[in-house]
Amino acid sequence: MTQTITKEEVSSKLYGWEHPDKIREYRKNNKSFAKKDKRTTLEEAVSRGVKEDDYIVFGGMGSVRNPIAAVHEIIRQKTGNLTIGTKGSQHDWQLLAAAGNITKAEVSYGFADEVRGLSIPTRKAVESGRLKVLSETTNAGFQWRFTAAMKGLSFYPTRSSLGTDTLHYSGSKTIIDPFTNEPVELLPACYPDVAIIHVHRADKYGNCQIDGNIAEDIELAHAAKFVLITAEEIVHDDVFSSRPDLTKIPYFVVDAVVEVPYGSHPNQVPSLYSFDEEHWQIWLDASICEEGVEEYLKEYVYGSEDHYEYLEKIGGVRVLKQLEKIENKLAPYPKVARRRG
Repeated sequence: MTQTITKEEVSSKLYGWEHPDKIREYRKNNKSFAKKDKRTTLEEAVSRGVKEDDYIVFGGMGSVRNPIAAVHEIIRQKTGNLTIGTKGSQHDWQLLAAAGNITKAEVSYGFADEVRGLSIPTRKAVESGRLKVLSETTNAGFQWRFTAAMKGLSFYPTRSSLGTDTLHYSGSKTIIDPFTNEPVELLPACYPDVAIIHVHRADKYGNCQIDGNIAEDIELAHAAKFVLITAEEIVHDDVFSSRPDLTKIPYFVVDAVVEVPYGSHPNQVPSLYSFDEEHWQIWLDASICEEGVEEYLKEYVYGSEDHYEYLEKIGGVRVLKQLEKIENKLAPYPKVARRRG
């Protein structure tokens, strides 16, 4: 039986919501404008920042610029009973759900891998009751929840879901707009416990640059309590002081910075490397059944001591350099991986 929460349950509960003044006090006590070296290891950052029962979100969009290396580390550390906000998330949270780390989800678009088809492990997890869907909203609605949190508000006003069934599963409330005397939807703010964001480059203090689509990463970084940045490279802070206009995420919201080259594999980081379609096919074939998922995790996640051992297992420098060529149009794009069976 599908474990989807009822309209009545959604309307009576708020997930990821906290009083803005409580969050303001948290930031006062835990964030600082002092420039401190926040570099650390992925193992330490995940151990310090991701706890049982946390509400977690990931940066990037779809299967682009996701913090997959950090996801693998969460699985290795067996941190469980996590709640996910899936706005923009796909392969990252799907791996965690398949491994059993995520047991509850607020969803918008999270159960598909675009052209590669629907995620079988997450669907089976919901159908079996291992994963409970807490609420449903639109992509825009989810982003506005983080926008409200970034601004220190308890809600975001919109009219986007009025008149739809989505409204009743979103946790929103409807009031009468005092200016128009017409209904307006109030989306509850979402203050995640943890946001993990993969970026093109960062400095040791936590300033970040993102090339291309920034998705909702700015909002996530300002909304979350603990912000873990994984970066393709850590560069000297002169790179940021010389072009401060290119800084997307400022250091004072960041708690940990880890240099993780190819940290989004098998996904794309725009301008650096493309999707690894061969590895995607390995995962898609494995994900058809639970035994396949277990074997995949055993080989590539539990069987790898760290991210660098994982990169060796997927083909090492030979594969990674080819992905760079594909991204820079120096090699043809391969056949897109598709779910079979």
